[in-house]
Amino acid sequence: MDDVEPLVPQGPAEERSPNSHCTRCPISSQSPGDSKVVEDFRRRLKYFFMNPCEKYRARGRKPWKLMLQILKIAIITFQLVSFGLSNEMMVTFKEENLMVFKHLFLKEYKDQRVDRYAVYTKTDVYGHIYYVIDRFINLQNLTVGNHAYEKIEGEYTPLTLCQEFFRKGSISPGNDTFDIDPHVDKECISVYPLEPLENKTLSRDINFSLDFKRLLSVNIYLTLKAINLQTVRHHELPDCYAFSIIIMFDNRAHSGRIKINLENNVGINECKDWNVASTSGKNNHLLLFDSFVILACFTSLILCTRSVYKGSQLQFHYTAFFHTYFGKTVPWSERMEFVNGWYILIIVSDTLTIAGSALKIGIQTKDLTNYDVCSILLGTSTMLVWVGVIRYLGFFKKYNILILALRAAIPNVIRFSCCAGLIYLGYCFCGWIVLGPYHEKFRTLDKVTECLFSLINGDDLYSTFQKMREKRYMVWLFSRLYLYSFLSLFIYMVLSLFIALITDTYETIKQHQKDRVLVSQLKAFVAECRDQPDSGKYKMDKEPTCCCYCFG
Repeated sequence: MDDVEPLVPQGPAEERSPNSHCTRCPISSQSPGDSKVVEDFRRRLKYFFMNPCEKYRARGRKPWKLMLQILKIAIITFQLVSFGLSNEMMVTFKEENLMVFKHLFLKEYKDQRVDRYAVYTKTDVYGHIYYVIDRFINLQNLTVGNHAYEKIEGEYTPLTLCQEFFRKGSISPGNDTFDIDPHVDKECISVYPLEPLENKTLSRDINFSLDFKRLLSVNIYLTLKAINLQTVRHHELPDCYAFSIIIMFDNRAHSGRIKINLENNVGINECKDWNVASTSGKNNHLLLFDSFVILACFTSLILCTRSVYKGSQLQFHYTAFFHTYFGKTVPWSERMEFVNGWYILIIVSDTLTIAGSALKIGIQTKDLTNYDVCSILLGTSTMLVWVGVIRYLGFFKKYNILILALRAAIPNVIRFSCCAGLIYLGYCFCGWIVLGPYHEKFRTLDKVTECLFSLINGDDLYSTFQKMREKRYMVWLFSRLYLYSFLSLFIYMVLSLFIALITDTYETIKQHQKDRVLVSQLKAFVAECRDQPDSGKYKMDKEPTCCCYCFG
C-alpha cells in the first residue's frame, strides 16, 4: 500500500461545499487560528474512534452502552434458556402424541418411514378406513393418555371421512382407451364418537363406497384434546392442546399403490379451569423478567441509534471540512468508517429481541401460540448478541487482526461466491434432470443442493457413488463423469481459492499492522493527533453545532 500523501492546506476554494447545507469563508493562506481549528477537529475525530475505556479516561463519561451490552448478554441468554426448556417440553409432547396417533389409528403400523406405509388391495383400503373409525369410536377404552373428544357447544366433534374423485371416468387399459372429466368432486360423511358400528363393513353402516378407477384420495379428519402436564413440574401454566389429525390415502398416481400418511396440526389454548399450587407467582415473575428484557433492549436500541446518527453527522462534517480546508473529496470507503457496523448489528438484535419477548409474553399468557416464530426471533437475537462480543475483543491487537481480516475479506468472498454459485447451480440443474429418476439424493432440486454441498465437505461420498452402480450403463457412465468433475472442480479448485482469499487478506492486514502502514487519509489525519486520552484536552472540546468553517 502506497504512503498517504501529506495533507497541505490549499489556496482559495469554492464558495460552497459539495453538500448544499454547508457554507464557508474563502481562504488565501493558513493562519494561527486555522491550525487550532484543524487540531480541535482532529482531536474530535480521534475521540470518536476511541474505545469505551479510552473515552472514559478522556472525558470521564461512563461506558453505559458497554455495561448495558454486558447486562443484555446475561439476561437474553437466561431468557432464551427459559424459553428453550418450555419449548422443548412442548415439542416433545407434540412428537410423542404424533407417534401415539400413528400407532392408534394406522393398522399394523411399525416405527418406520412413512412413505413406505401403503396398501395395495381394495380390501386393505376398506379395512384400514374401518380400523381408523373403530379406533376413534373406542378411543377412551384404548388410549393410556389423557386424550378426549373435542366438544363444541356441548356436542362432540365428529370424525369426517371425505373422498375426492374425478367427476366422470371410464378407463380401459386393455383397450388403451379412457374418458376422463378432470373436474374433481368431493363427498364427505360424518361419524360421531361413542356410536359403535353394528356391521363390520363401511358400505352397510355408513353408506360409503369407493370407485377406485376415479378415486384420487381419501382423507379422514378428526380432532382430539389433551393437556400437557409436564409444565406443572416446572411450576408453569399447563397447556391445553387440540390435535387436528388428518389421515390421507393418496391414489393420485393410480399406480396400484395407495400411500397412507398421518399429519397432526396442533393448536394450543389456555385451559378454562385449572388450579396448580405455586404456579401463578412463578408465571408473574417470568412476565416481569420479559418486560425488563424489553426495557433493556429498547434502551440499547435508543443509545445505539443515537450513536449511529452522531456518526453520520460527524461523517458529514468531516467531508465538508476536507473539501473546505484541503480541497479534497472524501471517498465512500472513508465515509463508511464513520458507520459502526457493530451498532447496526446491535440495533437488529434489539429489534428481534423486543419482538420475540413480546411474543413470549403472549405465549405465556396463552394469548398466542407462535412458538416457532418466537424461537426464530429469540434464537437469532441471542446469536447476534454473542457475535457482538467480538467487538469488545477487537480492542486487543491480536483479536483485532482477525476482525479486520474478516471485514476486509467479505467483499472479495461475496464476489467469488457469486461466480462459484453460478457453476454450482449449473451442476444442480444438470444432476436433478439426469440423475433424479435414478438416484434418491437427486430426486428433487432441494435434495440435489443438499447432496452436492455434502459432497463438497467430504460427506457420504462412497454411498453416493455406490447407489448408481446398478443403473443403466449410459446413466452410470454420465454419473461418474458428473461426480468426478464436480468434486475435482469444487474441492481442489474452488474451495482452495476460497481459503486462499481469506488467508491472503489476513496476511495483508497482519503485515500492515506490523509495518504500521496507514491505509487511508482519514487514519493519517487522525494519527497526527498526539494527545493521549488522559491528557485532559478532550474535556475542553465542544462539538460544533454547525459545519461552517471560516479561516483567516
